[in-house]
Amino acid sequence: MAGGTGAVGRHVVDVLRERGHEAVVLARSAGVDLVTGRDLDLGGVDAVVDVTSVSTQKQAEAESFFGAVTGHLLEAGKASGVGHHVVLSIVGIDDAPTGYYRGKVLQERLVEEGGVPWTILRATQFHEFAAQILAALRVGPLHPVPVMRNEPVAAREVAEHLADRVEKGPAGRVPDLGGPREERMADMARAYLRHTGRRGFVLPVPVPGAGGRAMRDGTLVTGAGAVHGRQTYAEWLAAQPR
Repeated sequence: MAGGTGAVGRHVVDVLRERGHEAVVLARSAGVDLVTGRDLDLGGVDAVVDVTSVSTQKQAEAESFFGAVTGHLLEAGKASGVGHHVVLSIVGIDDAPTGYYRGKVLQERLVEEGGVPWTILRATQFHEFAAQILAALRVGPLHPVPVMRNEPVAAREVAEHLADRVEKGPAGRVPDLGGPREERMADMARAYLRHTGRRGFVLPVPVPGAGGRAMRDGTLVTGAGAVHGRQTYAEWLAAQPR
């Protein structure tokens, strides 16, 4: 389980263990450095699930990270006879050719060409995304948030779909996964502030360039043939501590 301590990874570990599987966490906190490949041993592993991520919007950094991690996982997987490589990716990355998304495009290509049977599941942003933006962007009482069409999905439901894919075996690119309804990022941010009792004014800001257009034009929400989670953002938010 590569990235098994993150927002989705910890849920994947829980779901797999609940279903009777042995889930081994591959992360620095567990003594494995996926960027350098140090202490990476996949002996006895039937399937690798990769939900790793990196905090950057720079293309070079994203490509360096995903190129290194994916390369090491595939190399170790081939050496150990791993039969299935499962990757969590992001809806719309082909049409949003900027920064972080370019790293995910590279990751997908490496997996498709890597010689290990594979499955790629693309999902939309998680319910936690609005809180992450609020934490990252603040100018005094103002919270600038991008003008963005969003289709948030519960991280736990993403984990359940990934576990399903592990159990079903290699399937290539599978239908995209999105949330049950489309939301506006500004509305999500305001709801989060109200729920947590925080003060501040949400200021929607159109992000310039190709990345900003992708946020606004629906590139990052699912299209025909997608599957959808059940829990709405409002339902998720109601369950969060105040």
